[in-house]
Parts: sequence; structure tokens; C-alpha cells
Amino acid sequence: MTDLLTHSEYKAIAADLDLPATPYIDGKFRPGSGTEMDTLNPATGEVLTTIRCASSEDVDLAVIKAREAFEQGHWAKAHPSERKDVLIKLCKFITRRRRELAVMECLESGKPIRDCEEIDVPEAIHTIKWHAEAVDKIYDQTGPTGDDAISMIVREPVGVVAAILPWNFPLLMLAWKIGPALAAGNSVIVKPAEQTSMTALRIAELAHMAGVPRGVLQVLPGDGPSVGEPLGRHMGVDMVSFTGSTDTGRRFLRYAADSNLKKVVLECGGKNPAVVLEDAENLDHVAEHVVNAAFWNMGENCSATSRLIVHKAVKAPLLERIEARMRDWKAGDPLDPANHLGALIDAEHCRKVAGYLKKGDAPDGPYVTPKVYEVKRGDKLATEEIFGPILSVIEVANETDYGLTASVFTASNRSALRAARAIKAGTVTVNCYGEGDISTPFGGFKQSGFGGRDNGLQAHDQYTEIKTIWVDLSDPRDGDNVG
Repeated sequence: MTDLLTHSEYKAIAADLDLPATPYIDGKFRPGSGTEMDTLNPATGEVLTTIRCASSEDVDLAVIKAREAFEQGHWAKAHPSERKDVLIKLCKFITRRRRELAVMECLESGKPIRDCEEIDVPEAIHTIKWHAEAVDKIYDQTGPTGDDAISMIVREPVGVVAAILPWNFPLLMLAWKIGPALAAGNSVIVKPAEQTSMTALRIAELAHMAGVPRGVLQVLPGDGPSVGEPLGRHMGVDMVSFTGSTDTGRRFLRYAADSNLKKVVLECGGKNPAVVLEDAENLDHVAEHVVNAAFWNMGENCSATSRLIVHKAVKAPLLERIEARMRDWKAGDPLDPANHLGALIDAEHCRKVAGYLKKGDAPDGPYVTPKVYEVKRGDKLATEEIFGPILSVIEVANETDYGLTASVFTASNRSALRAARAIKAGTVTVNCYGEGDISTPFGGFKQSGFGGRDNGLQAHDQYTEIKTIWVDLSDPRDGDNVG
């Protein structure tokens, strides 16, 4: 675990940062031809920097450069171990700049510095390194044939990949996408969320320094109409990997249908339950996991537990323990390591979350104090993704259009497995909250996901095409044979 600095030390680092403010195209920063966009500190409203955004013309240029780099093959056709070495070198560069990146992430996203230091930056490094280490250990296959033929099933990189990032985990979601995509040999164009562009721009610079060739990793800051939609519709983009809202995810499916039927992988919203059965052991342990699951990252988390389904026999004592643990979750200046909760991403999102608060509860500027509400089936608090620190206590687990994650707490292995099988979600944890780890695939059922999974070796599959090579071994002297 990282040794945290003091509040004043983090403020000193923040005051001395050199913040990137232009697109990174073809191995260098260059002014975008789009509009200017202020990057704000969510906690203070202060302008951190003004970014000269990319436009559709910059998208065209980046796609051309990405395609040129892919066809040249310096990266795509390199031996997997060569790509591994470069990506591990990138991890070393990120490690050297980890504190700078943590403060940058904290400033532009409102995330608590303790989370940036102890979770986001270390996990981003681990993710890229894991995929780098895996890429020269993934074997292709041969098919079952007779003596007259041999079939080979091989993976090839997709080509030009557009990675569309969310604002809630800017650095970590960047790593989730570029780790397997670059390891597989693709050229990647990243569109960060409008609110959180800076860490992606810095990583692109570090990647080039580590040896990733020009055009292989580019970053285009900007809004959806100027950058996101042109990437989604571009005939030269072979794949889109998107993390964000379900509504925006639908648009990328439409863009693909209207253009070149590019591959689309979506990781979308969630309305995730924690199911606590009558025989759940150690309610203090349960309360700890439920509180962390509901309020970590200010609830701005697609896998957040926002619904608690609890047996009436343990409801009262569990809610008492939850209320007690909530007192430790203090909200305040994200640069202060004493705070577990930072600021919501912007004023618009703060207003959205405030719309779910009950009468008498209100945000304190950009900060929302965690709340627990008992609600009935069908209530919007029970069915809609809030993306804020609000936990709803309700009755049913599957009554939602989402299916990303779920947790079950019980002393019975049989009950746990039956519940895990019955709940329609991509990840179900037992007696804990979590998403698995980098080795396990992450993604959702129903409207929570489409087309593939992040993490695990399955992430490599989505960034590759499967090709069959069939070799006829029959002797042509034996007559007319068709292989």
C-alpha cells in the first residue's frame, strides 16, 4: 500500500503540475482544430487547464495515422514478447510518475486522493503489466482433422480500435482497454470523457517514450458530437470499446450499423443488489462490505451496490451497523487523505443525484453525504441507476433492466450457489463485495453489457479476429481432391 502524504504536500504537488492540454496524435502533442474546453476541479469549480479539443478532422487524421502504423507492422507484427517488453517499460514509467498521475486524477475527477494513490494508479499499472505478461503465453489452436489436412485457428489483431472512456475511473478504464488492445497488436485511439482528459494524455506521452510507435496510441479529447460520434461512424475504425451509460452505448451500436458494422463492445450501467439471507454470519462484516460497495468512489461506480435486499430477521441489526459505519465516510477536499469521499464530477451530475434525495436532504455544494432509504418495488430508487452515494433497501434482486454485478451473503454454500445461479448478472460475489480481479472477465447481462468482457484472457479475445487456416495435405497424384 502506498504511503500517503499530507494534505499540504498534495496541494504543493497540485500547484506544480504541468498539465497536458492538446490532443496526442502521431507521437506528439498538437493543437486540436476543435473548440476550447475548460477542465474544471469538481471540488472547487476552478479551471485547471483549457484544452484545445479535437474535431472530426483530427479524428480523420488520427485514423489515418493509426492505420498507417498498423499496416507498417512495427507494432502489429512484432513478436508478442517485444510488445510485452515495451508495455512493461511503460509500467515502469507510470510507476515513476505515479504520484503526479494520482494528483492529476484527483484534481480533474474529484476522486479522493487516497483512492487514486492506493487503488486507481496501482491497479492501472497492474492491469497493463498483466496483459503484457499474458500476450506471449496465449496459444492458438489446431482443429481436429484427418491425415489429409491440417487446420490452424489463429488470432490476429482487429486493426484500429477506438476506446471511449468514462469519467468515473479515467485512468483505470484506460488501462482496462489499452492493456489488452495494445498487447494484441492493435492501434488504439482513445477518446477520454470531456471532464477527465489529462491522465490519458499523459499516458500516451509515456507510452511513446517507452517505445510504443507513432500512431499506435493516440488520445483525442473532446465532446461526443465532435469526437465520439465521428469515431463511431468512421469507416476506418474496426472496433469500438465503450464504457459508460446504456443510452450512449446504444448510439454506438447504431453508428456501427450505419457505417462498416465495426465490432462494438459495451460495458454499461448497473443497478446492483446485495442479497443478505437470514443465516448471514458476522453482520459487522456484511455491513463493512455493503457500505464500501454502496459509497466507494461517491457511488459513481457502475458496479456499486445500490440495492440492499435483506431478510427481515436480520434487517434491523444490519441497518444499525450500516448506519454506524457510514459515520467514517467523511466527504471533503479530495486532496485531503483524511476524506473517504470526494466531490461529484460536476454540477449537472450533482443536480441529477440530488433529484433522488428525499425531502430534507440536500447536497453540500459538490458533496453528497451517503444516504440509506427504504423503498418499495417499482420506486425509481429501486430501478434507476443513480450513480451517487444512495443505498436503497428493497425486496427483489432481478427486478431491473441491468445485470452487471451482485453480492450474496449467507452461511450456506448451497444457498449461495443457488442464488448466484438465479441472479442475472455478469459477476456474483459471495460473502463479499467485489468485481473479481484482473484474471476474471468483467461485464454484464441485459442492458449492462454487449459484445465482450473486460479483464481476463477474454479481454484479449475481443481485440482479436479469429482466422481459420486450412492446409490440404492430400497427395494430388491420388486424383482430384478438395481440401
